[in-house]
Amino acid sequence: MVKTLYVGNLPWTIKKEELASYFARHGEVIRARVITDRDTGRSRGFGFVEVNDTEAEKFIRAMNGKELNGRVITVNEAKDKVGNPKNELFL
Repeated sequence: MVKTLYVGNLPWTIKKEELASYFARHGEVIRARVITDRDTGRSRGFGFVEVNDTEAEKFIRAMNGKELNGRVITVNEAKDKVGNPKNELFL
């Protein structure tokens, strides 16, 4: 199974490849995404990293509160979008 981790306070210039590489130091990264503004294409300062559910806690412990390009990032399990009638994960 796959677990999605929320990554907040990302540097504005980060790309998904750099985010994946940073997390890959601690295990296998299935997919990484940086959420961007649809009008400007600029990062919105957060993203998601998909990892094996058996390793999710390891990633959270290793990465939460770490510095990435001068910013201290927040890492935790992604939450469902509030008000989503299908209860699907907001990505």
